[in-house]
Amino acid sequence: METYALYLSAAMAIAIPALATGWAQSRIGPAAAATLAEKPELSVTVVLLIAIPETVAILGFVVSVLILMQGGG
Repeated sequence: METYALYLSAAMAIAIPALATGWAQSRIGPAAAATLAEKPELSVTVVLLIAIPETVAILGFVVSVLILMQGGG
């Protein structure tokens, strides 16, 4: 595999999920704040809903590292 394609695919494997995570959290944050204002007992649920999109970015990082390791980078 070409070197530039290897690095480009690794960069895209982390960039796209990171952008998706940011977009998801920008939607979850205000909704979570409004929910906590009305029902503070839902704080555990809110924390989980904020943490779930982060796993997508972490998995994107893992895929990026695997791409680089398989390609010899």
